[in-house]
Amino acid sequence: MKRRKSESLMGMAFFGPALVLLTIFLFLPMVLTLVFSFTDFFALNPKLTHFTGLENYIQIFEDEDFRQAFFNTVKFVIIIVPLQGLGALGLALLIDKVSHCKKYFKVAFFVPVVMSLAVVSTLWIQIYSPEGILNSVLGVMGISAQPFINSASQALPSIAVMSAWQGVGYQMIIFLGGIQAINPALYEAAEMDHATPWQKFRDITLPELKPLCIFVFITITIGAFRMLVQPMVMTGGGPSHSTYTVVYDIYETGTVNWEIGLASTMAIAFAFFVMILTVIQTILTRDKEEKDGNKKTKKK
Repeated sequence: MKRRKSESLMGMAFFGPALVLLTIFLFLPMVLTLVFSFTDFFALNPKLTHFTGLENYIQIFEDEDFRQAFFNTVKFVIIIVPLQGLGALGLALLIDKVSHCKKYFKVAFFVPVVMSLAVVSTLWIQIYSPEGILNSVLGVMGISAQPFINSASQALPSIAVMSAWQGVGYQMIIFLGGIQAINPALYEAAEMDHATPWQKFRDITLPELKPLCIFVFITITIGAFRMLVQPMVMTGGGPSHSTYTVVYDIYETGTVNWEIGLASTMAIAFAFFVMILTVIQTILTRDKEEKDGNKKTKKK
């Protein structure tokens, strides 16, 4: 009994500080955000706070800027998820086939991941400028200079391309580890059956990488919904609010306008939407896994 008590105390000694930090910096802010979302809390005059009920929730859905920010965020997610996911898979397949300087390519593609987003965004402002390297290359190819981040129609896709370039190395390393963990005997058996490279990729590589594909999809989606630094540094939410995102709107409402109650409402509504999306994705993935499992069981 004494030994168990001492082990419990030791466990609490290690777990206690982490629990305190989580409570202060995670659980308590979550509760306060929920409470403030039903008030008109104004940070510069907190004494005049009143309970407003669902008024804030009605207001944000009637707000044209919030609707535009929500649409821009969803559009960004739709662009970057396939772009970054397929790009990471393609790079992993190419690096796996390389016989020399494999470590160099791994490091070269992973370096942007560890760089600050503010630094990367500043670098790409120069790349996208009218006199930048990208327009210079287009000029050599006979294509006229493009406005990129200075155009309302091109700004968001341009930021998506930059974001995919910055983060693709992380998913590439994940896919590369999964590819190298596949049993070589599977490919040897496929070669004996005269399978083409596409058939080997479709029937062996993709099924073996399916769990990793789901994980990569989720991580890219979550990261895309949190986009803030790129439009803040590169476009300031413009032109014409074309790169104004939900997180950017929450940031400006809460820290620039000091309307903490309204910003909390936006955060709660946005978090609720992301939770619903995650649940739907989980259900769809689970159904597919159960179907695959039932097929394998029938075959046996």
